[in-house]
Amino acid sequence: MQDLTYAQKARLAVRSFQTIAHALALKGYYRPSEKMGQSLAESLENLSPEIYGSMNDPRVVELSGLEYVIDRLPRGIEECTRIILTEEEEFDNHIFEKIEPLRRRRTCYRISKKEMCFTITRGLSEIYDILTHLTFLNSEAAKIHRRMQDESGARTVEWNELEKTVQRIDTLTARELEQAIWNLSIILGRPYHQTRASFASFEKNKQERKGNNGLFSLICHLGKRVEEEQNARENALIIYLTPSLMNIIGHQKYGEKWAYDIKKRLRILNLHERPLHIISANLHSVVNLIYGYGAMQQAEEDLYEFILRIRDHREEIRRYAGANGFYDHPDRSGTHIDCQVIDTARIGSVPFHPGLRFSIPESGGEKPVFLVMDYAFGIQAFEVMDNLLTPFDEDEHRIPMDVRSVSVMGKAGILTGQKGDIMLANAHVIEGTSDNYIFQNDLKPEDFDSDVAVHAGPMITVLGTSLQNRAMLKKFRSSWNTVGLEMEGGHYQRAISAAIIKGHISDAVKVRYAYYASDNPLASGQTLAAGEMGDEGVRPTYMVTKVILEKILAG
Repeated sequence: MQDLTYAQKARLAVRSFQTIAHALALKGYYRPSEKMGQSLAESLENLSPEIYGSMNDPRVVELSGLEYVIDRLPRGIEECTRIILTEEEEFDNHIFEKIEPLRRRRTCYRISKKEMCFTITRGLSEIYDILTHLTFLNSEAAKIHRRMQDESGARTVEWNELEKTVQRIDTLTARELEQAIWNLSIILGRPYHQTRASFASFEKNKQERKGNNGLFSLICHLGKRVEEEQNARENALIIYLTPSLMNIIGHQKYGEKWAYDIKKRLRILNLHERPLHIISANLHSVVNLIYGYGAMQQAEEDLYEFILRIRDHREEIRRYAGANGFYDHPDRSGTHIDCQVIDTARIGSVPFHPGLRFSIPESGGEKPVFLVMDYAFGIQAFEVMDNLLTPFDEDEHRIPMDVRSVSVMGKAGILTGQKGDIMLANAHVIEGTSDNYIFQNDLKPEDFDSDVAVHAGPMITVLGTSLQNRAMLKKFRSSWNTVGLEMEGGHYQRAISAAIIKGHISDAVKVRYAYYASDNPLASGQTLAAGEMGDEGVRPTYMVTKVILEKILAG
């Protein structure tokens, strides 16, 4: 029998994870400590995702992976033994604490000290995301528990000290804090400087954004949860997936509400018959480029230096924009996708930065309308775009929209360059399916400044941020010539192609896909777990936005 390659083993692990996740959703619950939960963990361990670093090393606790996961789960998740995933959204007039994770747009509720509820509104990708993070967290909890006791079964000195630290964390002197971090590094199997850096990162998010309960508390609760589970079965962690959860899969409940609300707003503003340009992007770069110069009346300078200087003037720019054709459209559907509408017929007197080549059409009927939508999440991209491109039904009349272009500006992992580079897709390959989409990208490398590297080629649309490893990514690069990986592009293109086939939009619609490299999963220390890019991400982000707007407003 022929041995499987590492890439083939990784693909089997991903397929196994998917299959088990679907089976668990149908069953309705599972305990990570029991057979199906362990099978899920084995699939993730066999995959050994790059983003989870040393997950499979039993000697050490993976700190960067822990920080990444905790930033994307609700505060206090480490204390809970009952976790519910549901599509139920009727939590009005409740007494439960509503919690939104620091770096993931999802709604969670703390039902009790031991119970957390996730409201799933973003489809299968969100379910995969939560289950992978919970599986990783449970794996690290087991490692921590093993380091609570010595060979005789007695509590270690380090663990006893950790429990004391948690009790008096707010009264520690500077010297006592450093001693506590040293002690924690022994429990974690990590060097002192790594533990110190992780403590500082956790503490910053705890103090400034209430994103977590701190590193000491996290480690202590994870270890004690496993101990309590081993002492009594009723303390075992259990994860429920309610029957109603499966109702959202393929039914597009939230996408329909979201799209209807947007098209109704365009109708109210009397913009529904004007040329429409849809832009999937962040909610700062388009408004800042169009209105920032006029709002701030700054002296002429380099465009990107100018953007860096005005980023803290959000409210002034929004007020100016609101008087010149800009409309905020917060999400009311549960998709967590806010939007903005910009009527270019009302920006004729707005001065643009000299570094921008914008030209507004003279004809009023041809002046474009921008619909800027915040990032979708994975498979959700198909649901929202499919519904958005469907003609608006009103009083038994179908009102098609004059969609001229769809532009997707995102961040992605790069496979052929380095962080900060730009990637242009000429095809999307959806991982784990036979869905491959080739298209004519209206963006070309020569559209961009020469001081930024631009890579053009296929992009792989992956199942989740945590469901790849090095072998898989190298195989994608060698067999498909992929330049990067992301989560939404293939699903957007699937919806665009479907809308053209159904006659909802013209086949002449322009499509634009550009991504800036937020991480390099093949380079050590450059995965998503390494953190945000910061100021170095401004130039590629705004360069992509600039080129997209110049294409739409070409003079």
